Amino acid sequence: MKKIVLTYGDINGIGVEILIKALNSLDCSVEDIVIAGSKRVFDLYAQNYDLKLNKDYEIADVKFDERSVSIGEENKYSAEHCFLCLQKACELVKSNYAKSIVTAPVSKHVLNLGGYEFSGQTEILEKFLAHDVQKSEMLFVSKDFRVFLLTRHLPLENVPRVINSKVIIDKIKRLNNALVNNFAIAEPKIGILALNPHAGENGLLGEEEEQVIKPAIAKLKSQGLKVAGPLVADAEFARFGRQYFSGEKFSYDCYVAMYHDQGLIPMKLLAQDSAVNVTIGLDVIRTSPSHGTAFDIAGLNIAREDSMKAAINLAFDVSQLTCLLE
Repeated sequence: MKKIVLTYGDINGIGVEILIKALNSLDCSVEDIVIAGSKRVFDLYAQNYDLKLNKDYEIADVKFDERSVSIGEENKYSAEHCFLCLQKACELVKSNYAKSIVTAPVSKHVLNLGGYEFSGQTEILEKFLAHDVQKSEMLFVSKDFRVFLLTRHLPLENVPRVINSKVIIDKIKRLNNALVNNFAIAEPKIGILALNPHAGENGLLGEEEEQVIKPAIAKLKSQGLKVAGPLVADAEFARFGRQYFSGEKFSYDCYVAMYHDQGLIPMKLLAQDSAVNVTIGLDVIRTSPSHGTAFDIAGLNIAREDSMKAAINLAFDVSQLTCLLE
């Protein structure tokens, strides 16, 4: 049986802590789990922080440099270990030993300090797993609340420069495919948020809605996708908030945010502890907690594992759904 492969991210952040706590809480079978990492890292946390796994999970060994260790601090030497753990996870998937990936957080700054010029783990996964014309995409999930990021880690001033109708069409097609194939939603309803305030106010507050977003939506509709927009972002999330707290059915199966904070502020406001970052668009699903490395509380044994548990659970759920749909 194929396993779920897990990584603990940056060893100097809270990744190892939340991985240990999540696995101990979930009581996963050793038959289902493999960890891409180093036993020496777990020994270090057991000796210094009284944190240890309660089961003898398989560890796929990855090169580890003692200079990597500076708990609670950014350390360029830890970048190599982070990168190699993720590379090992990808190798286990490509060899059909594992069926999905769960990653703990890494620091983009540390990766780049160490010479790995990627803007995140999503891009590293694409490097190792994408084939043909595949592109990795970022989807955030908390039960039936889903937010897809049209653009990811970009300076805000660059967002309008990279958004065009082709980008919107291609990315939303990938999203639609993932919602159908990985989340078993037969005909997904997708709400596409506007870029500008008040959806551009007919061009008064920006032209992207009229010139770019509306033509893309029309094209997607002509191809049979159930898309709506451009939706006024603040009004749409206000409506969603009412639905969320009243237990009503949401208007859309997924919202498409034009940029990072537009989508993640409402997601983290409402579902910080249960939100999961999901990489879609590749042959394998990857899940991760929605938070970062939290160097400021690393080593204090106070980090909450809720989002990591949700990421592991979702990896199992989505993998099973995918198998059923094959």
